[in-house]
Amino acid sequence: MFTIGDFARYGRVSARMLRHYDALGLLRPARTDPVSGYRYYEAAQLARLNRIIALKDLGFSLQQVGAILTEEVSVPELRGMLRLRRAELEAALTAAGARLAQVEARLRTIESEGRMSADDVVVKPTGTVLLAELTGIAAGYGPEDIGPVIQPLYTELCRQLETAGVTPAGPGLAYYEDAPTTGSGSERPAGGGERPAGGSEGSAGGGSGTAAAPGNEAIVVHAGMVITREALDKAGLTAAGSSTSADGSAATAGGGVVTAGADGPGFAVVTLPGLDCAATVVHRGPMSRILPTAQNLAHWIDANGYRSAGYARELYLECPPDQEKWVTELQEPVIRA
Repeated sequence: MFTIGDFARYGRVSARMLRHYDALGLLRPARTDPVSGYRYYEAAQLARLNRIIALKDLGFSLQQVGAILTEEVSVPELRGMLRLRRAELEAALTAAGARLAQVEARLRTIESEGRMSADDVVVKPTGTVLLAELTGIAAGYGPEDIGPVIQPLYTELCRQLETAGVTPAGPGLAYYEDAPTTGSGSERPAGGGERPAGGSEGSAGGGSGTAAAPGNEAIVVHAGMVITREALDKAGLTAAGSSTSADGSAATAGGGVVTAGADGPGFAVVTLPGLDCAATVVHRGPMSRILPTAQNLAHWIDANGYRSAGYARELYLECPPDQEKWVTELQEPVIRA
C-alpha cells in the first residue's frame, strides 16, 4: 500500500485533492488507520483516479463524475469521450489563434499608420494571364472569412493539376468579386469587383454556384494558378476558341470547365485580363496579417490622387512552408480621382 503522499505523487495530484475526493466519496482509501487517521491506497486505485481526472478535464462536475463512474464507463466509451473533448479543445485553440492573429494585425495596422514610404508602392500595368482556377464563396472580405475558403481551394486545385498532369507555369494568383445577387432588379453590393473576360461570375469549376442574397457582403473567391496552353495540350486538355477537348466537349474562349472524360479535372481555365493601371505593393508574411499592408496601400492611393477600381489581386510570389517567409504582391486596380 501507499501513503497518501506517495499515491498523490504517482497520480500527479495533490494530497489535498485526494482528501477532497475521499470526502465526496469519489475515491475512498483502501484503508484508513483507525488510530492515526492516515489514509493508504493501492496501486489498483490509480485506474479510478485516472478516470476521475480525465472526466474532470472533459468539463464534467465532480458530482457528474461520480454518477458516470457509478455507471462504470468502459475504456472504449471513455476513450471516445476524451477524443471528442480533444477535438473540441483543438477547434477552440484554432479559433483563438485566428482571433489572436486578427488582433495582432489590427495592432500592426495602428502602429504602421502613416509610415509607408512612396517607394513602397509601384504603379504599373499587369499582363494578361491564363489561369487554372477553382472558386468558392466567402462570407466577407476579411482575412477570417477569406482564409478558410481559399486555402482548401488551393489544396484541391494543386491536387487536380497534378492528377491532370498540368504543370503550373507561374505563381498562384487570387482575385475577388462581389457575389451575385438574387431577385429581379436587385443591385450588386458596392465594391467594384472585377469579372474575367469570358467567364461567368461564380461559375468556375469546383466553386459554389449559390447566389448571395441582396445586400449580402459575400465574396466570390477565385484561387488560380498560372498555366500555359502548351501545358494543357501536353496533358491532352484543350480550352481555347472553338477547339474541343478529348471527350469532344467545347471549351469557351476566355474560360470554361476543362474536362477529359468522366474522371477529368474539374478546374476552370480563365484568361484573366491584365490591369491597365495597378497600385502594387509587396506584403511579407502570412495572409492573416495582410491588413496593415492593405490599409497602408489605401492611404497611399488616397494621398496620391487615385481611387480604387476594384478588389486587389494577390500574386503569391513565394509560398514556402513557413508562412512567415511568404512574399505576396497586392495589385489593386486604380484610376485617377
